[in-house]
Amino acid sequence: MTGRSTTKSYGTVAADRQKEMSGLEFVQGLADGTLPLNTMAGTLGYDITEAENGRVVVTAEPKDIHLNPAGTVHGGLAATMLDSCMGLAIQSTLDRGVGSTTLEFKISFVRPITPETGTIKAEGTVINRGRRIGIADGRVTDSKGRLLVHGTTTCLIFES
Repeated sequence: MTGRSTTKSYGTVAADRQKEMSGLEFVQGLADGTLPLNTMAGTLGYDITEAENGRVVVTAEPKDIHLNPAGTVHGGLAATMLDSCMGLAIQSTLDRGVGSTTLEFKISFVRPITPETGTIKAEGTVINRGRRIGIADGRVTDSKGRLLVHGTTTCLIFES
């Protein structure tokens, strides 16, 4: 599923409402705008633009507000985008009443990101999903498909 409504909202989704949806329904609701994005998305200016079973895409336009003192985009932007897309990719594979949380993730910065980089895309893909543990891979690329940042995550899966 791609796209989102033109009116973005930010906040949380009540636990009872989350339990009524499969993981894929939840993540697709974030992508299409029927559910609010988390407030961190509003703060950093990223959006969930694609969601399917085992794969989620998050995009952002790096701006001056994302810069570190050295003049490049702070690594926290890419890290947050990767944590979101990888964790949500795992979430998209879960049944109703099942949740997940990040246990750990690793990130490797390959190329600097600046406002001149243009739109960046973080794509998370499930590598393996077991009963208790999910593993996903994430890649942040520029509009030319060049790898900027790579990450992996391990998530704990639990009854919610």
